[in-house]
Amino acid sequence: MKILIKNIKQLVQVEENPQLKIVGKDMKNLPCINDAWLAIEDDKIAGFGKMEDWEGISDWTDLKIIDASDKIVMPSYCDSHTHIVYAGSRESEFVDRINGLTYEEIFERGGGILNSAKKMNEATEDELIESALKRLYEITLQGTGAVEIKSGYGLSFESELKMLRVIKKLKGLTPLTIKATFLGAHAVPEEYKKNKRKYIDLIINEMMPIIAEEKLADYCDVFCEQNYFTKEETIEILTAGKKYGMVPKVHAEQLSNSGGVLAGVEVGAISVDHLEFVGNKEIEALKNSDTMPTILPGAAFFLSLPSPPARKMIDAGLPIAVASDFNPGSSPSGNMNFAISICCIQYQLTPEEAINAATINSAYAMDLSKTHGSIAIGKQANVFITKEIPSYAFIPYSFGSNLIETVIINGKLIK
Repeated sequence: MKILIKNIKQLVQVEENPQLKIVGKDMKNLPCINDAWLAIEDDKIAGFGKMEDWEGISDWTDLKIIDASDKIVMPSYCDSHTHIVYAGSRESEFVDRINGLTYEEIFERGGGILNSAKKMNEATEDELIESALKRLYEITLQGTGAVEIKSGYGLSFESELKMLRVIKKLKGLTPLTIKATFLGAHAVPEEYKKNKRKYIDLIINEMMPIIAEEKLADYCDVFCEQNYFTKEETIEILTAGKKYGMVPKVHAEQLSNSGGVLAGVEVGAISVDHLEFVGNKEIEALKNSDTMPTILPGAAFFLSLPSPPARKMIDAGLPIAVASDFNPGSSPSGNMNFAISICCIQYQLTPEEAINAATINSAYAMDLSKTHGSIAIGKQANVFITKEIPSYAFIPYSFGSNLIETVIINGKLIK
């Protein structure tokens, strides 16, 4: 299929020489072309430029033309941290928190991750696929073109594999680019409360070999946190995951400063995520690494946690990525537009920094920088067209509004 989008008010995040990530003060730069055109052939971006330089494409047949007058065109978001495969919602815990219970107190009485694990054990693969496809369609229409999905609500040999097999099947059922993460170390199951060592051995010696054999996961993740997994346990699990071909990721510094960032840097994690309790030591460690600091505004917003020091990290010369953390317990939304609004409103990021964080830098956190996250010739044709709006800054400004009118994934219009 061939598509020409013409008369674009602003074509955002264009790259002549694509970069893997945008760092520090450079995150304030967002290359755009005003009054632009964009050409798509099959599933790739074929060309772009200013309308005044348009010379036509005389050899194209069956060309679909879209007039984007007074509209913005952007690369689709890359959502590098989600838990989209789950069974059942947890709004009762939402009410518990309103009534004064903390996240940790809810977990201690069998709620939180353990609640989702119980529901996961009871769900069939078909039920999980059906519910996940609805969520994936929802985030597609909200501008997301690539998404990472974690296991971690199984917490047993059978259920963790069930989740990862579901994620593998979803890759063939949706046009989105999907990366899979093994998060067996999300929490300690009830039956292993008094013998966490035995559960870690189960993860490493029984789950990982099968996951590797079936090629079920791109990444391995650990929730490094008080009452979950220590820094030392995190390093052990992620090091084992690397031996089985899974690149490390870490849930780090969400509820306390527990060593997750330092563990991630030590094992060469592609990203460390959450970061509400990051300090100067962690910032310095990240400056000397290739690890992408990733903030999850939806979770901090929903749980009323302290804001991650995103402004401080960028000013220190770090890159920042942003993801939704779409999950039933702490961030029941995959809307990346709202995530970048929070970045601007609460974290003092500029619209340019927030958009860089949600596109090229979040693509880096999924090892997709070479194919996703910007408008560049030869990259995947994942873009969206807004309604008539004055500028890209209007997207974070008008939080909660549905501004996306047209979505193109892999060069095809999504209806």
